[in-house]
This record gives sequence, structure tokens and C-alpha cells, in this order.
Amino acid sequence: MSDKINRIVLAFSGGLDTSVILKWLQQTYQCEVVTFTADLGQGEELEPARAKARLMGVKEEHIFIDDLREEFVKDYVFPMMRSNALYEGLYLLGTSIARPLIAKRQIEIAKQLGADAVSHGATGKGNDQVRFELGYYGLAPDIKVIAPWREWDLTSRTKLIEFAEKHQIPIPRDKRGESPFSTDANMLHTSSEGKVLEDPWEETPDYVYSRTVNPEDAPDAPEYITIDFERGDGVAINGVGMSPATLLETLNEYGRKHGIGRLDLVENRFVGMKSRGMYETPGGTIYHLAHRGIEQLTLDRGAAHLKDELAPKYAELIYNGFWFSPEREMLQAAIDYSQEKVAGTVRLKLYKGSVSVVGRKSPYSLYSEKVVTFEDDAGAYDQCDAAGFIKLNALRLRLLGRRDC
Repeated sequence: MSDKINRIVLAFSGGLDTSVILKWLQQTYQCEVVTFTADLGQGEELEPARAKARLMGVKEEHIFIDDLREEFVKDYVFPMMRSNALYEGLYLLGTSIARPLIAKRQIEIAKQLGADAVSHGATGKGNDQVRFELGYYGLAPDIKVIAPWREWDLTSRTKLIEFAEKHQIPIPRDKRGESPFSTDANMLHTSSEGKVLEDPWEETPDYVYSRTVNPEDAPDAPEYITIDFERGDGVAINGVGMSPATLLETLNEYGRKHGIGRLDLVENRFVGMKSRGMYETPGGTIYHLAHRGIEQLTLDRGAAHLKDELAPKYAELIYNGFWFSPEREMLQAAIDYSQEKVAGTVRLKLYKGSVSVVGRKSPYSLYSEKVVTFEDDAGAYDQCDAAGFIKLNALRLRLLGRRDC
């Protein structure tokens, strides 16, 4: 190696890929490797990652398994949800929004331990390599980044398994066969890609879904819930106050039960190709619609429409990995300002894969029944004023019409 590396912090799941990467880094760079495993509510037991790292020679004090669930929802998911961001109009950005937090914590550990490099297990075809590395460089401009999938010659699952066997890296029996699809999960969503999902004409097999029941098998009776908001963030369900992570976990259970939040999407990756993925975002789908419901009452038309113009740009920045960019922070400041009086209660109906807003109320409501009623409004609105309003707005159209007729 041209530049001597003394210590590397690896984003480590304990699975086949990152276990092979751990050994490969130790051999290739002849240095100490620190492992970092983030608990983002992916629903998996994380202690096996500690055991695997220990088995592969990582010092106990250099094995980090951090519970980041509350930080994830409070500082990443909720700010994103305030914007109503949807990538390409559909995707709730579940994988994208997790990467900057993982990158941030890796850099913190690297600074804490004096490491001069960080590493990840993202492949050279996907978006995650970009998201991780833009995060690293945004927080530590001079950090060395090692991306094994862009360096090594282990270009197939067979070669990974052969490497693991050669170096006595334990592989669970159920992981030795060819996986029918790959998954990534956190508290907000689960994404599945590859293999059985690569033909966009073929319907997603039901066995791919892990976070939601089939809507056809969901309860035959609808269920009603309420979500309370303060300053654009959810704070309670059915009147019971909850922390951000607990609130999202609770909504996930409602969504799972009623088969809510499935999305089959062909999307445009930042690296240039199209990919087909299946996403399950049960709680996030409910939350997103509820947030829009409370904004309907509390946001002025101008602010609401401007937010809708900004949301696609905000979503694209997150999808492409620019969480730590000044433009995302500028947009966030505007969005957060708009949320000062986004407070109140939304009532939702959950039924067989669908979620509907059926009621909303707010102490800051701009809705006036007195003004909007079809009955006598007692002078709240003078209908005669509309004539001048229409004539002024029609003036340029009339001038055009006289010229062009």
C-alpha cells in the first residue's frame, strides 16, 4: 500500500459480506480493524456481530454496537418527514435516510480512536457507496475511504464463500445457498432487491414481504387511530405520549397488522441505472399521510405550495447522499420554519392495505367553517368581491384573446 493505514473503522453487520471484508482488510492493510454495528431497529439480534468480530481477532474495546434508534427517528426520519419528501413521487427514502447517521457515527469512532480510514460493504453498482462516502468526506475531509467491492477480485457469492471457508470464517448453513433476493432493514422500512425481483414484469412473490401481512389477509374490520403533532413532529398515538422511536415502532405494528406500506418501484439510481425494488414502510406510510393531514389545516396556501415545490429537491438530495450539504440544511431551515404551528390531531382509518385521513383538528387551524359554508355566512364573505377578483385575473387573457382572435 502506498499510504500506510494504521487503523480502519468498518461498518460491520456480521453477515457474509462484511465478515469477509473484515478479514480482507486485516490481511490487505496489515492493520487493526475496528467494527461498528448500528442498531437502527432492523429487528435482528446484534450480539452475534460482537461474537463474530471477537472470533476474528477484533479487540473487545474496539467492537462498537450502538443503539441509535431514538437518534435515527428524532434527528433523521422526523426532519425528513416534515418535508413530505418522496423520491420520484413514491419512495419514502427508508434506506437513504439511514446512511448519513451510520457515516456520522463511523467518523465519530474514527476520531475517538485515531483511525485514519473507514470502510463499508456497499457494492460499486449501488447508491449506498455514494451516500456513505459523501457523508464521510463531509464530516472528515481528509479521511481515507476503503471500498473493498471496488478493489478486490471477489466478484461473486461463490468466491466470497470460498474465501470465508479458506479463512475459517463461520457461515450459517442457511446463508450458503444463493439468496433469492437481498434485503436491507431499519426501523423505517425494509427494502428487497435482486434475483427474483429483477424482472419488472413479474409480480413480487409474497414470501419477499416480511414487515406486513398480505392486505387480502388483513382484518375485515377497519381500525381507527389518532396521531398528535407538535411543531410538525408526531408526539402521541391515541392520546398516549411517546418518544420518536416508540411512536414509529407503534405505527409499524398498526401497518403490519393491516398490510399497509408495500411499494413495488422501478427507480432511477444516482449512478445511472434503473433498478427494481420492493419496499415495506408500514409506519412511515401512515405517518406521512397523517402529517399531510395536519398540514392541510395549519399551513397557508403559499407556504404549503412552496413546500410541495421544494419536496422533490429535498428528496433527491437525501436519495443521492447529500444530507450534510449546505443546500439540504438550507431547505431544512425553511421547512422547519413552516412547521412552527403544524400542531393538532389527525384521525386515520386503517383497512386492508390502505390508510385514509378521516378527521383533523388543530388549535392553529386556518379552516373557517363560517367563511366556507354554503349556508348564510352572516357577512363573513362578500360574494360580490369575486367579480373584481376574476376580472383582474382575466385581464391578460382578454388582452391575448383580442389580439389573437
